[in-house]
Amino acid sequence: MLKRIWAIIQKEFIQIVRDRVTLAIVCTMPLLQLILFAYAIHMNVMHVRLVVADQSLDEASRSYINAMVNSGYFDIVGYVSGQNDVVRALDEGTALAGIIIPPNFQAHTLTKDAQVMFLVDGSDPFSTQSAYNAATLISQAYATQLVFNAINTSGSPATVESLSGLNVVLRVLYNPGLKDLWFIVPGMIAMLLQTQTIALTAAAVVRERETGTIEQILVSPIRPVELMIGKMAPNLLIAMFNMATILVAGTIGFGVPFRGNLLVFFFLSLIYVFSGLGLGLLISTISQNQRQTQQLMMMFSFVGMIIGGFIFPRYSMPVVIQWISNIFPLTYFIPISRGIYSKGISIVYLWDNILPLIVYDIVILLFASRLFRQRLD
Repeated sequence: MLKRIWAIIQKEFIQIVRDRVTLAIVCTMPLLQLILFAYAIHMNVMHVRLVVADQSLDEASRSYINAMVNSGYFDIVGYVSGQNDVVRALDEGTALAGIIIPPNFQAHTLTKDAQVMFLVDGSDPFSTQSAYNAATLISQAYATQLVFNAINTSGSPATVESLSGLNVVLRVLYNPGLKDLWFIVPGMIAMLLQTQTIALTAAAVVRERETGTIEQILVSPIRPVELMIGKMAPNLLIAMFNMATILVAGTIGFGVPFRGNLLVFFFLSLIYVFSGLGLGLLISTISQNQRQTQQLMMMFSFVGMIIGGFIFPRYSMPVVIQWISNIFPLTYFIPISRGIYSKGISIVYLWDNILPLIVYDIVILLFASRLFRQRLD
């Protein structure tokens, strides 16, 4: 019995060593994931992009803004004139939070009736919670400092009236109740579509090679690009049907409001689905067998979910990780999905993600076709 078991062990070792690509993937994947996740995952989000509408421009308003920046939680990305401009910056995605300081802020701090409005983009879960908590703590600390300054100046003891120096109005846009499903569903649509589209086409070419039907394709006049498009078309319909199912389930079944244009969302989803199918074909083309295909598909889907912005915000990751995340179409579609689904913004604010996604579609299709041709040669 031991001899038979030993023979099987030897055979398995020989097969594993001969398949060097699969062996390399299996051995390097855990280390690669550990390195990426160690740098990408941050539970405490810092450097939230902040836009400021300082209508007072006095020493007290500058001191309050400096307190926000010096905390490390916020980075100022621009100064605007009023609340409408702050909301526009949140819609465009250039900022995730905004401060509106009304005129005569310093005078109002002396009369104990100063007010500040703090707006937060409620479509990003981690950024929303971190910005909300940080703004609350910093504002409380600043208000306490105002009270101490007033006491030191007047020399009188603290009273109840003296402890009301700053009133901060905190508003979470797009998700005022901070409901988890409102955060999750728009990003979940993007994540599930990527996982499914990659899986639908990942085994398309390698399956032809393993079953021996690739020879029939080789003798036909079809070109590599035509073959790629032909394999993507049926799966494209399946993916769009499933996207519609998820959308209906999220909106009606879970009660998450859809605020945007449905036709625009379907059109952009079509572009996104095409990129995922193309990525699956690329994986299938570079794989030698279905085992390699499955491992590469799992790696792309899992890593893309972590560093693509589905769970953790990309701006808090190192620049190198942000560059790596650009190879995943999920990175571009998550802002599109959250922007249309949660915010109801128009396509005008989304071109920074739409154009890269279109270029991605073209490049991934041509690249997969080129590699397929080289494999044939």
